[in-house]
Amino acid sequence: MANSSRVTEFLLLGFSSFGELQPVLFVLFLGLYLIILSGNFTIISVIRLDRSLHTPMYFFLCVLSTSEVFYTIVILPKMLINLLSVLRTLSFISCATQMFFFLGFAVTNCLLLGVMGYDRYTAICQPLRYPVLMSWRVCAQLAATCIVSGFLISLVATTLVFSLPFCGSNRVNHYFCDISPVIRLACAETYINKLVIFICGVLVLVVPLIFIISYGFIVRTILKIPSADGKRKAFSTCASHLIVVIVHYGCASSVYLRPSVKYSSDKERLVTVTYTIITPLLNPMVYSLRNKDVQLAIRKMIGKTAVSLKTL
Repeated sequence: MANSSRVTEFLLLGFSSFGELQPVLFVLFLGLYLIILSGNFTIISVIRLDRSLHTPMYFFLCVLSTSEVFYTIVILPKMLINLLSVLRTLSFISCATQMFFFLGFAVTNCLLLGVMGYDRYTAICQPLRYPVLMSWRVCAQLAATCIVSGFLISLVATTLVFSLPFCGSNRVNHYFCDISPVIRLACAETYINKLVIFICGVLVLVVPLIFIISYGFIVRTILKIPSADGKRKAFSTCASHLIVVIVHYGCASSVYLRPSVKYSSDKERLVTVTYTIITPLLNPMVYSLRNKDVQLAIRKMIGKTAVSLKTL
């Protein structure tokens, strides 16, 4: 790819327009990054160690948290370095690699959220068939399908971007190599490339939303539950999932499903911060850590750790 391009490296402008506020942003984003890592690693550890959480719902949560960790690792460390650095260049291959892994994990997360919606639908609306519909074999196949599909779609999108010639400016008006700010630097007609990428975006962002429509059936089924505690638990789980889905899909759709080819760097950068930082932060906090089963498992793990330390 590099041989067909005159540009050998890209300059990430990032938050350079914020001037003296960049050290403040560094501290803020570093704090959020550490919270994201600690929150997701906590979820992964607790689910793996506590047998009571070895269910399909928590299996998908574990996969999602793992994907979120790698998703943030692809973007945030480089962004943090650039906030304190004057040299903000990224080689052509490094930029393509970053875009490939970012899109791969991002698409995987979108598909996983759709699968998790399906899991809640089958658990609440078809409880008798749930063990068959969501067996461990099916869960593994669904998770593998999300990951493979995510990186195949990412490969298509990244190839469509970096197969274009880049012979003009190399200044990427963003804090990482995303599709819109990079493809606009190409010095060739990009209509077909953008159209194919847009279609991929529709498939990724719209098709999983079909499962969200099923929440109408879920609500109707929950209302029929005689136990008030059962209703509260079911609503709590579904509401948490719905909050994460709305934030994630809403922000991603506003960036990747725009009918216009116009690009507003400041607005898009703000929206992108939401789904590259805020959403990974929301997943463990809203969707998992507020869950009573997870909270109980965390307390048990802390108790065991304290006992182990006392015996040393």
